[in-house]
Amino acid sequence: MQDGPRAWSVVAAAFVAMFTSFGVAYSFGAFLLPMSAELGSGPGGTAAVFSLTTLAIFGLGALSGPAVDRFGPRRVVLVGALAMGLGLVLTSRATALWHAYLGHGLGVGLGVACSYVPLVAVVGGWFTRRRTLAVGIAVSGIGLGTLLVAPLAADLIARHGWREAYLLLAAVSTVALVGCALLVRAAPVATHVEPAPLLSRLRTPAYLRLYVSGLLLSIVLFVPFVHLPAYAASRGAGDVAAATLVGVIGAASVVGRLALGAAAARTGVLRTYQACFALMAGSFLLWLGAPGYPRLVVFAVLLGIGYGGFVALSPALVASLFGVRGLGGLLGVLYTSAAVGSALGPPAAGAVIGATGEYLPVVLAAVAIGAVATAVVLTVRAPSPVGS
Repeated sequence: MQDGPRAWSVVAAAFVAMFTSFGVAYSFGAFLLPMSAELGSGPGGTAAVFSLTTLAIFGLGALSGPAVDRFGPRRVVLVGALAMGLGLVLTSRATALWHAYLGHGLGVGLGVACSYVPLVAVVGGWFTRRRTLAVGIAVSGIGLGTLLVAPLAADLIARHGWREAYLLLAAVSTVALVGCALLVRAAPVATHVEPAPLLSRLRTPAYLRLYVSGLLLSIVLFVPFVHLPAYAASRGAGDVAAATLVGVIGAASVVGRLALGAAAARTGVLRTYQACFALMAGSFLLWLGAPGYPRLVVFAVLLGIGYGGFVALSPALVASLFGVRGLGGLLGVLYTSAAVGSALGPPAAGAVIGATGEYLPVVLAAVAIGAVATAVVLTVRAPSPVGS
């Protein structure tokens, strides 16, 4: 029954799956320096591990989204659990950087891809009246996982080394994702029944502008997840405090997912979504100059709030513009924009930092690209309604 107790149990399973998978993936900033030092790779090459991971997370969503429409969520999430565990084990045994590209980039990336787009689509299909709230709660697992797992990973690295830390994360994440797979069920009204043609919806001006703005935003959004801890450490912050900045982004994103999801009920999903872009682009102004740790915390908070709203509102916005039928496919294709953007941003930033030893050019570029992304998303208009 939609909007009933069973629907909320699916939300709980989705929350745990996203907490686990994204918490592991987004803790990579804590592993950047020790992995780079042991494998003899520079910041740009090592940061590419995270970029390949996000490329797989959002790029493979174009496959996992339609897969959940066809095969149901349980099988898809089980595949993700296996990929996550094997990927982390392989990464822990890496003796060359390409091992990490394969293990973390493909394994962890596939593990998250099999949790994110499929479960967001399934949660959306379980609700009619409270869809935005339900999706917001489910994806708040991303923020809480980022908050807790990043500093936990830094502590595990300090105690046991980065290799053993990855083995511990492999065991815990595999068990958690298998449990989620056993709890989740397909929506009572399948989102793939008689969908409007996918290609025609992808070609609408609204969808194309959502795609372009998301791509541009993603170029800059994921840079702090990789490079902010190293920057803070270079300014005198301890390793755990530096890694905690990524956790702050995650914690603030929980607030953004829930508060901005509630705000969207009053101001409209599209308008609130557009405001998230402006907030994220503007937050990078706080990274200009030579900010101390407190200002970096404020930057992380503002970025996290905007990021949380961006993630929580994307599925609800797509559903409101194009309907819930075939929602997995629509979201899967849209999230390839984040795949491309995240694949470009962090390694490009790492290359600039490695070549110049400076972060200022990276931050200036982030402000400019974020402003363009905001300008594009402000041109989005709702197309003619389709059946939902």
